[in-house]
Amino acid sequence: MSPPDDTTPPDKPYRVYKARRGKPRLPAVPGLRRRRGTTPPPSEPRLPGARAPRPRRRFRPGRWFAVLVGAFLLFCMAWSLASFFTFRDGVTAANDRLSDRVRAQLDEQDKLLLTNSTTILLLGTDHDRGGSRRGLRHSDSIMLVRTDPDHHRIYYLSIPRDLHVPIPGVGSGRINTAFQAGGAPLSVRTVRQLTGLDVHHAVIVDFARFEKLIDTLGGIEIDVPAPIQSSRFDCPLKTATDCASWPGWRFAKGEQHMDGRRALVYSRIRENQLDAADNDVTRAERQQQVLQAIAGKLASFATFIDLPFVGDDLLAPLATDLEPGQFLQLGWVYWRSSASKAVHCRLGGSPETIGGASVIRPSEDNRAVIAMFQGESAPQPPPPGSGTYGPGCVIGNAKLGSR
Repeated sequence: MSPPDDTTPPDKPYRVYKARRGKPRLPAVPGLRRRRGTTPPPSEPRLPGARAPRPRRRFRPGRWFAVLVGAFLLFCMAWSLASFFTFRDGVTAANDRLSDRVRAQLDEQDKLLLTNSTTILLLGTDHDRGGSRRGLRHSDSIMLVRTDPDHHRIYYLSIPRDLHVPIPGVGSGRINTAFQAGGAPLSVRTVRQLTGLDVHHAVIVDFARFEKLIDTLGGIEIDVPAPIQSSRFDCPLKTATDCASWPGWRFAKGEQHMDGRRALVYSRIRENQLDAADNDVTRAERQQQVLQAIAGKLASFATFIDLPFVGDDLLAPLATDLEPGQFLQLGWVYWRSSASKAVHCRLGGSPETIGGASVIRPSEDNRAVIAMFQGESAPQPPPPGSGTYGPGCVIGNAKLGSR
């Protein structure tokens, strides 16, 4: 037996690691961050104090698109609610301005305006604040509007203010004096008796307050059918000397943008020095243009955007029984109706002098016009030879004019 070998080397103060395949792996150093997106191998333990690696996030465009769409829809809902509440306050104020005596004269209709025809009486008042007409309460514009949702069409029927008709409890006279004698309630009774039509709703329009409304809407577009030079009224100049030499208001033929003041002047013109045939009938047609231009602007997308700020001002010139929901239904019906299919009618007759007053004696053809307004017969223009006040109907942008 040989003695123990004393030549065995002592233990080394370090350890040698042998690479298995490739380079050797060193243990992780505490606090040292790995490059983003890398993960430690499964066999490598994570030492205390070392941060967990972050998984790399993938960009998902579909998720961001859904978030943006949701935010947009929420914004639209909030804006719509704010618009409705502001508009509702304006309608409530307009309802308060209409007396219960007017409501008592209206024919009840418990149906949706979206799907059922309805007839609305528009009374336009435009009282002078000074001069010989101070304090008079005449209705300067009388018009019936009928909706036809089934055919996406709206009918307009103008009634000349000088039409000589029976006025209940007063006698015969110009139809516009009904408003002076008994206000809007008597006007509703007179129109219903004249036409034989049910009147479901009433809207009283103060033209004098339209100036601010039109400016709030940013103006309106009016297609002037012929050049106009008015007489001297509502002079815009500062001194009486300047107004004495002022020729009057001028309007060129064609489409033009009008602010509130100019649109109000356009609707007030009673005399056109360039056309002797211009009269109260053509003045009523100009007022219809202004009313329809305002209605179109109210139904526009731009007005919807501004509605939370101007909603209560839009109804300031009106007094009506129409409720907020009914206004919205009418707005939808109007939006779906084509202007090229609208039917414009007027009652008429022949000019006469009765009791020293210039009036229009009603024509027998007015009954046929009322049937056209109701959609019972095809629209026909005023017959040849009927003159400036001939009754009839036209479609779209055609002008009634004189025949």
